[in-house]
Amino acid sequence: MTAYLIRRVLYGLLILVGVNLITFVLFFQVNSPDDMARLALGGKRVTQEAVEQWKKERGYDLPLLYNAQELGAAHFTRTVFFQKSVPMFAGEFGRADDGRNIASEITHRAGPSLALALPVFVLGLFLNTVCALILVFFRGTYLDLTGLVLCVLAMSVSGLFYIIGGQYLFPKA
Repeated sequence: MTAYLIRRVLYGLLILVGVNLITFVLFFQVNSPDDMARLALGGKRVTQEAVEQWKKERGYDLPLLYNAQELGAAHFTRTVFFQKSVPMFAGEFGRADDGRNIASEITHRAGPSLALALPVFVLGLFLNTVCALILVFFRGTYLDLTGLVLCVLAMSVSGLFYIIGGQYLFPKA
């Protein structure tokens, strides 16, 4: 059992690192550090010195994934990916460009999100369990087949459709 738990935790860490790496690569395919600096500093009329200073202040002057100028493990540790990702795994999310603490923003906004998501999850779990028990009770009948078809159709519809339908059926007064 202990080996199984260790294996699952290691798989989870590998998935986190993989998702982090894919997100990082996709982000920097769209936004280069120079583009981010120009946007933050106010447009196209910014000098290259100001862009370089902005990148140096925020740690974007390093190579993104591989630093060929360093030796040993520093090939990978003296990169933007390592410098920005490792603190996140320790729960240190840093600061936004306007100075706000990102971790406090997450904790501040998690309450309202959970207040919406948790009741919907519990209600959905209850309704799914009731429907499953009814279909099991009528196993092998036309009701079972009809329920199966309806469940597959309901799962095939985009979640966005349910959100729009809910907004139409239950509008704010």
